[in-house]
Amino acid sequence: MRRFVAPLSLLLASAACTSIPAETGGYPEPLVAPILTSPEALDSSTYARPQEARVTHVELDLDLDFAAQRVGGVAELRLLVAPGEERLVLDSYGLEIEKITDSRGAELPYSVGELVEAGGKGAPLTISLNGARTIRIAYKAPADASALQWLSPEQTAGKVHPFLFSQGQAIRNRTWIPTQDSPGIRQTWAARITAPKPLDVVMSGVRQGEPEDLGDGRRAFRFVMDKPVPPYLIALAAGDIDFAPIGPRTGVWAEPSVLPRARAEVADTEEMVVAAERLYGAYRWGRYDMIVLPPAFPFGGMENPVMTFLTPTFIAGDRSNNGLVAHELAHSWSGNLVTNATWGDSWLNEGVTTYFENRIVEEVYGKKRAEQEAALMYANIQEVLAEVGADEPGTALSTDGEYELGSAIAYDKGAFFLRTVERIVGRERFDAWLRQWFDGHAFQPATSEMFLADMMENLVASPAEAEALMLRDWIFAPGLPANVAKPDPAAFAEVDAAVASYTASGAIPATYAGWTAAEQMRFVDNIPKDRTAAQLAALDTALGLSKTGNNEILFLWLELALMNRYEPAVPQVEAFLAEVGRAKFVRPLFAVLWNEGDWGQPIAKRIYARTRGSYHAATRAGVDRVLGWTE
Repeated sequence: MRRFVAPLSLLLASAACTSIPAETGGYPEPLVAPILTSPEALDSSTYARPQEARVTHVELDLDLDFAAQRVGGVAELRLLVAPGEERLVLDSYGLEIEKITDSRGAELPYSVGELVEAGGKGAPLTISLNGARTIRIAYKAPADASALQWLSPEQTAGKVHPFLFSQGQAIRNRTWIPTQDSPGIRQTWAARITAPKPLDVVMSGVRQGEPEDLGDGRRAFRFVMDKPVPPYLIALAAGDIDFAPIGPRTGVWAEPSVLPRARAEVADTEEMVVAAERLYGAYRWGRYDMIVLPPAFPFGGMENPVMTFLTPTFIAGDRSNNGLVAHELAHSWSGNLVTNATWGDSWLNEGVTTYFENRIVEEVYGKKRAEQEAALMYANIQEVLAEVGADEPGTALSTDGEYELGSAIAYDKGAFFLRTVERIVGRERFDAWLRQWFDGHAFQPATSEMFLADMMENLVASPAEAEALMLRDWIFAPGLPANVAKPDPAAFAEVDAAVASYTASGAIPATYAGWTAAEQMRFVDNIPKDRTAAQLAALDTALGLSKTGNNEILFLWLELALMNRYEPAVPQVEAFLAEVGRAKFVRPLFAVLWNEGDWGQPIAKRIYARTRGSYHAATRAGVDRVLGWTE
């Protein structure tokens, strides 16, 4: 992609109110975030040319058609355009454009370029502006829009009404919203969404009043996000859902039959928000609500502003998986407030958030639990480095965005980078620095180079300290630097001793039931992988692994069972994969089956032929690669 020099009118040094031309018809002035123009901020995943013409605000007026499984309506875009420019380039993947007009109704010429399927990049939608600074696009999203998952009633807990949810990260929102789909092009937005009764709609914006009854069996819901966010954070869900409050600014949505368990599981959320504010400053989004989605949701959680999306698979009955809630909450600072400008710097979102998550866990649940969860993270890093090699370029935090090594690098290595810096400079200094990073870059994009420069300017006290910190090695070099602050070996001393005893003599720990969930996961994940059917049966009988209510532990058990071709586990695996769509669980289980050759591959094919259609596109893509699946 060729680069353009940004005119001075678009080089905004910080988020600020910027005048909108009168042609917009008197809309409120939106908050406009800067566009970064340094080479490392160039986003190769977008066709947009924001230095020429950029979207600052999106207004959606859309209808949800559950019968046709289509979303359609009008998107109104407000623009900032450089002097002399008459072209706007948007991202699009399969959008059916009906008409594009200016604010007065005059049609504007447009063209759709060649579709690039690789990586989901799609095609450029180029519009001749003819002086317009507000445009209206009438369109429909394709029936197979990869950001949208339409669930039949049978795929929900209630079994009566259908369900819809979106998942935009990283670049899937271009399949249902015509905009500049790049994390570095932040936009405010508003929406009017209509849906059939009795379904409720929630979005990642603040709901405006009560739903409007349209008198035709449908209702209209309105939402506003008045702070500029990266486009991937525009999200919606619709279904038979109810709400339960938690605190004065927190609550949870879920299907009626799921809501009591969901409410009990996330009951600590208000306390988490208070702890997060105590650490790194005010929560700036107003409300913090969550929705627990049906199990087809492909991820553990998604940090959509004011409406975190959560998988029901985190519900364990004892809040032992609430690190997930802490993680998505922490994104309200790291990721949503300050966002990676390109996906090759996703550690700026995920690594910083994972560090922050661990600090929230320490504040709310205590240091022992935080240290145990950190030790599990460190083990993940070690496992990936052992598998791919410490010199693998994808093990650097800042990459070109093409590597897929799972969460152990962007999330866990990123967290241990900050943990190491904290250990060297001291928690008090580090916390003050990180808080000023959030404050100084609020509602703006950022790059790894900016993060490093800010550390050097506002944190590092001397050349000797700079050398000790090894900042550039941490961010840009592969592997794990020598100064890594390793977790406390005592965190799992009892468990590791039990693993050693079991390995040596087969002794199953009698204290297992009293351990924390992290300790139980540590044990199951670290015992020898080569087990006989008798040994597996003994483990299951003694520890109740197949009957656990914690899906993280159940996954480890099923993975171990499949590695050893344990036939009694196959029906449970089949039932689990038919219900759960979380990629973290689904892809590895299919991978284990596939690696078991003549025994596992027929099972994998049989299950996937039945379940593939129920998975979100993000989950399907991963399993398709594992199985070499072609439609």
